[in-house]
Amino acid sequence: MTHPVEHPVTRIRFLALRLLFMVLLISAPLTGRAQSFEHATRDRVMAVLPRLEEMARQIVDKDEVPGLSIAIVYRDEVVFLKGFGVREVGGGAPVDADTVFQLASLSKPLASTVVAAIVGEAGTSWDARIADIDPGFQLHEAYPTAQVTVRDLFCHRSGLPGGAGNELEELGYGRDAILHRLRQVKPSSSFRSGYSYSNFGLTAGAVAAAAAIGMSWEDAAEAKLYKPLGMVSTSSRHADFLARVNRATLHARHDGRWQALARRDPDAQSPAGGVSSNARDVAQWMRLHLGKGKYNGQQLIDADAIGQTHLPHMSLGRHPITGSPVVYGLGWNLEYGRYGEVWGHAGAFSDGARTLVSLLPDEELGIAVLANAFPTGVPEGLADTFFDLVMRGEATRDWSADWGRLYDQLFGPAIEAAVKRYGTPPASPRPALPLSSYAGTYANPYVGQAVVAEKDGGLEIRLGPDGSRIVPLSHFDRDLFTYRPYAEMPAMLLAITFAIGPDGKAYQVEIEHLNDLGLGVLKRAGY
Repeated sequence: MTHPVEHPVTRIRFLALRLLFMVLLISAPLTGRAQSFEHATRDRVMAVLPRLEEMARQIVDKDEVPGLSIAIVYRDEVVFLKGFGVREVGGGAPVDADTVFQLASLSKPLASTVVAAIVGEAGTSWDARIADIDPGFQLHEAYPTAQVTVRDLFCHRSGLPGGAGNELEELGYGRDAILHRLRQVKPSSSFRSGYSYSNFGLTAGAVAAAAAIGMSWEDAAEAKLYKPLGMVSTSSRHADFLARVNRATLHARHDGRWQALARRDPDAQSPAGGVSSNARDVAQWMRLHLGKGKYNGQQLIDADAIGQTHLPHMSLGRHPITGSPVVYGLGWNLEYGRYGEVWGHAGAFSDGARTLVSLLPDEELGIAVLANAFPTGVPEGLADTFFDLVMRGEATRDWSADWGRLYDQLFGPAIEAAVKRYGTPPASPRPALPLSSYAGTYANPYVGQAVVAEKDGGLEIRLGPDGSRIVPLSHFDRDLFTYRPYAEMPAMLLAITFAIGPDGKAYQVEIEHLNDLGLGVLKRAGY
């Protein structure tokens, strides 16, 4: 199996939870499972809710997250809906059940629900070929381009590497430009043979499904899902999120405290990571899935079409915490766990969002946790503890501690490694060439243009379609400069390296955080 996490340092701005720990799934040991448990009943669920509420309050009181919101559904009833903490540190406004959060990759199962609605109305098929809907879409090779389907893209088996397009979105490119440039990316596996979690692969499938019925993705999501379920605070447009008064700000921890360091506009990958919603609305969507497409007594989405999203497609190995087998469906992770099958998905922006939905379909029980914090194990800790309390009457382990350690392993060492490499310049660094030797315009067909310019006695690089992404460079050693690409992780230092030609001028530049796929080397214009 090919994994998309060769260089987590340069990708964590965009990756959701499942992508981040995919590298751990194969080697995780199989842990002991519960020998017996009681099935959920209303009395058992209701008895646990005060304990869950106290856990959430303690999490906020201990400053583990600035704010969070929780929804619980049991047998088609919303039995718990409450917010805790604050929308923004220093702002004082409380989080409640109507506070809108950015969902990050929790958008994916919402997107597959929208496509299921379209499929159920015979607007398209899960096995519709993208080439038949959008002949302009191309992957790197001809056969996958001709054969790739909506299903392939929603279960991440197209061969498209996981990070493809993410770096272009960060530079400010729009969806159409990014999807067009995916044809330049070499596959990470042969077609349909490997799993590689791809934001823009799934986006391509979702956009094609909407195009099959003559709609934009954003309009289709609203018409086929949000409006029928009365999800009035849910949108696939970032502008709508910004227009909400009751919205949660993204937070990352810096200098020992939560700070709002960055903003995140995910419109380019809206089906994969651009939904914003609140606990109240997400609860209605959970009811729909636990009801197998029924909502308020009506079959809102065809049972087979939505059921396809819960079928296993790609094996992911074993869960890193529970040891249970995990597979990917269509926008859903499927775990065969200690209480039966689990339908779930997580979301994360390193800018400061963490979300989770976890459903036990056999028990008709589900929980969603939304938080405004840099990736943390709080949502999983709450959900796993809640299920234990309902099914066993007690927590079988310290889930919050286990999930917290996993996140520490994923993020801490990556940042520490970058600081170790470039945090301290060499004792006797080799001097740089005259700055004019590096200044100039560089480009390649994937990244586009980069302008290196002199500024205040140093260098800066201007990236993106309009050159508006401006990053100052600091000299490190001879032709290697460092830069800080992520506002939410100011300690993260990465390298920009120039190659010098016989004329004493740089003829190319390699930009580390854009080079995970080997497409971050740009040639100077004229060479």
